[in-house]
Parts: sequence; C-alpha cells; structure tokens
Amino acid sequence: MKPVKFHADAEAEMIEAALWYEKQQTNLGKRFLVSIQNAINKISINAILYPFVESDIRRCLVKTFPFGILFRNKPRRIEIIAVMHLHRNPGYWKERAVGWAERSETQQR
Repeated sequence: MKPVKFHADAEAEMIEAALWYEKQQTNLGKRFLVSIQNAINKISINAILYPFVESDIRRCLVKTFPFGILFRNKPRRIEIIAVMHLHRNPGYWKERAVGWAERSETQQR
C-alpha cells in the first residue's frame, strides 16, 4: 500500500462534508468518513483500477455518498487533490491540481 497525502483543501472539504452529514443525522458524518477511508484504502492498494478524468488525475467514487476522490498516483505516494461532491461545481479542483503538481515537481528536484 502506498502512503496517502491530502491537499490541505481536500482535507478541509472532507471534514466540512462530514460535519454537514453529522448535523443531518447522528453518526452519518462518521459513516461518511468510514466510506471515504474505505475508498482511500482501495486506492492505495491498486490506484490504476480507477479511470482518468483529466490528464493524470483519477477518480474513485465513494460508496453510499455522492462524492468522488480525485487523486494522482505518484511513484511513491497517492496525492488526494479533492474530495468532491459529484453534483456541485465539477471543475473547481483544477487550479488546485495544477498548483500542487508544480510544487511537487519543484520539491523533487
């Protein structure tokens, strides 16, 4: 299994969604986070199973909830770019992905 690194905004949106679900129903936020973790575990075991959505970005759909995890499969790690609601603002994460890719390449040099 590869280690997973979250973009700060991806982690924030995941927490925000969990809090929203928890307000809707007790333990629903916890169930959301379990579904996210299950998806991340599957990604880290075999990331190439998931389709490309753009360039080198892949998407894993989250079971039970209308969310997808957008990620890059790097040689040494998985980079989570977004934990996105599938029915809202579909392209909001693109600038985030470009900026993070540029910083990652600079750090590897």
